[in-house]
Amino acid sequence: MQRMKFLAIALAAFTAVGCNRNDRDNVNNPNNTTENRGTSGVADNRISDADRDFVNDLAIDGMAEVELGRLAVERAASPDVKNFGQMMIDDHTKAGDKLKAVASKHNITVPMALDNKHVDMKNDLAKANGAEFDRKYMDQMVKGHEEVVNKLESRVNGDGAPEKSDNAVTMDINQWAADSHPVVKGHLERAKTIEKGLSKR
Repeated sequence: MQRMKFLAIALAAFTAVGCNRNDRDNVNNPNNTTENRGTSGVADNRISDADRDFVNDLAIDGMAEVELGRLAVERAASPDVKNFGQMMIDDHTKAGDKLKAVASKHNITVPMALDNKHVDMKNDLAKANGAEFDRKYMDQMVKGHEEVVNKLESRVNGDGAPEKSDNAVTMDINQWAADSHPVVKGHLERAKTIEKGLSKR
């Protein structure tokens, strides 16, 4: 009889501990959701070096497109080149703002200035005018957009959807890449067409 009483008390105590534990879990996670959790059931919001590097590189590439686009609007002789430059300003400003929003959401630092490679590129283009500028600028646009398309495609499936990830940070960045990919690919095709037109003159 004594043993039965002891077992009953122990069971009651165990149940109480379990209830308290569930209460604590509900306080920490009031919606009791497993969203943004990996296969282990633990939320995965870690920021990888690959994600930081991608955001850094694409932010700089976007800033460069905007600044070089401004040069094109000022210095180009061809109306097509001027229009392309304005498209770079408009489209890459929008894409850059969206990337900054993703970075801010996950506390990723975004560079505020161009790196040495793009500063040198800008300085070189700033020395040219007219037809010479047109050729140099469009050559850079083809090469630069080929590089950016390759970077974006590393995070996009063949059907244009973002690569899946259990990591919420990576998934948001991949979604941005998938949204940006068709726009940048369109830029590349347009740049190639303009460059070919210039070579025939």
